[in-house]
Amino acid sequence: MMKTVTQTVGRPLRCLGIAAAALCLLAACGGSADTGPEAQLRAWVEAGVAAAEARERRELLSMISPAYTDARGNDRDAIGDMLRIYFLRQNNIKLLTSIEEIRVFADTAAELTMTVGMAGTNDGTFGFSADAYRFAFELEHGDDEWQLISARWGELGEELR
Repeated sequence: MMKTVTQTVGRPLRCLGIAAAALCLLAACGGSADTGPEAQLRAWVEAGVAAAEARERRELLSMISPAYTDARGNDRDAIGDMLRIYFLRQNNIKLLTSIEEIRVFADTAAELTMTVGMAGTNDGTFGFSADAYRFAFELEHGDDEWQLISARWGELGEELR
């Protein structure tokens, strides 16, 4: 029986999804004081994409709250390990994001839902992996920057968990 591309590269794509979650929201600081929270979050996503494509793991990790936890049992260190693995496996990373919704609560907390299309080149059999995920992020604002405190994600069409 022949394996499909999804079966062959499924695990790296899951790592890509997890990495993209962290990358898209962790790479940028909060923005200037004269911009509102929604504008700061949009700029943060844009800067996160740039950092992900540049494979700036250390900067991304610094944007995760030390208190980060998610429903899958990951903490900040686990996300850092996933980023490390993903960056070692991928030679080139490209992300395409679409923000679905931003909800801000008292300018100090936010929920952001988005879709991320991910593609990477690698040294694997096909030399290429791609997938799309939907993410729901919980962020808090403190010390003049937004930090990720929790995330849920799933492949398009799957329930977020």
